[in-house]
Amino acid sequence: MPNIASFECSRCKSVFLPTKAPTVCERCAGTLYVRYDFSDQHGIEVRNSIGNTKEGGGWPGMWRYRNVLPSVDPVTLGEGWTPMLRSRRYENVFLKEEGANPTGTFKARGLSMAISMLRADGVTRVAVPSAGNAGGAVAAYSAAAGIEAHIFMPKDVPLANQVECLAYGSHVTLVDGLISDCARLVGEQKSAQGWFDLSTLKEPFRVEGKKTMGYELVEQLGWEYPDAVFYPTGGGVGLIGMWKAFEEMEALGWVRGTRPKMIAVQAAGCAPIAQAFEAGADVSQMFQNAATFASGLRVPKPYGDYIILDDVRKSGGTVVSLTDQQLLASLRDWATNEGVLLSPEGAASTAAYDHLIETGFLKKSDRVVLFNTGSGNKYTDVLARSFGLA
Repeated sequence: MPNIASFECSRCKSVFLPTKAPTVCERCAGTLYVRYDFSDQHGIEVRNSIGNTKEGGGWPGMWRYRNVLPSVDPVTLGEGWTPMLRSRRYENVFLKEEGANPTGTFKARGLSMAISMLRADGVTRVAVPSAGNAGGAVAAYSAAAGIEAHIFMPKDVPLANQVECLAYGSHVTLVDGLISDCARLVGEQKSAQGWFDLSTLKEPFRVEGKKTMGYELVEQLGWEYPDAVFYPTGGGVGLIGMWKAFEEMEALGWVRGTRPKMIAVQAAGCAPIAQAFEAGADVSQMFQNAATFASGLRVPKPYGDYIILDDVRKSGGTVVSLTDQQLLASLRDWATNEGVLLSPEGAASTAAYDHLIETGFLKKSDRVVLFNTGSGNKYTDVLARSFGLA
């Protein structure tokens, strides 16, 4: 596992020496990236050793990429190495099934890494604002690490999110508002309570966990890039992490082809990135009256909006926003015809694919990866209401 060489600000590009429990750039409050000494990680031979352990067996989780992750004793529940499912109807469409992760969503990757680093740095109390699924992952990994967790969530999150946080022994505060209101409460109380703020992109290691999705999808496709990657974008950490992974893989000589177009997908009821992209803006504006049944997409102003917009534009990609009705129709279509119960956020990816084929932005011959960021089983109450069940 490599040593951390420095932290680099994603906004002002300032470089800082490694410190314990880092947060954001001390000069501009930008998100920090972890930079490594990769001097002994270059080449195909190193790449081909991925997954090997001292015992000689393969480790099929995200920690198989320990060559490009911080050196730390992992707090793991078996996260990563999720299935890459080929569509039964579309020859060049692959579904990355992140619902197979612990706690049922991709959030397990980022929180496994973040909690591992915080435990190593001696942090004993954390707090996080969450649209739902991140709270469940914080609760699970904090329980595994012996860390006290305080979760702030909108009161109308899916019931499964509330139940899992309570089951893991976390302190849960339900807020009459959005994730932005939860973040405000964490910010107001963290100093007095002695909490480490695990908010999205306000520490550098959730990105490191999420970037394993980029390494993983490329490895599962034979170390060759797809033409496009569709990613449901609320806070956008997964998209940011994958773009960082692509940059690292190219520097290491581990990948073939041209980087994929990054397709950020939002719900029409909360589409700050889509609005900013269409306006040619570098940052988003607070989205007013945000409302969508895809709770993970209900982020009215992502902290890393400037990174998301820059990465999408560099890739030649685009941002798509779709109505809840379109998401629900695609969810039912994939359940009926593919046997996969998508999360509402994952259905944003599948609906966006149909949209970009119809508009001609992509061709059916393009090889694409669609992310289902969580299991539809975590949204039973939400889907029941959408299906008209009592």
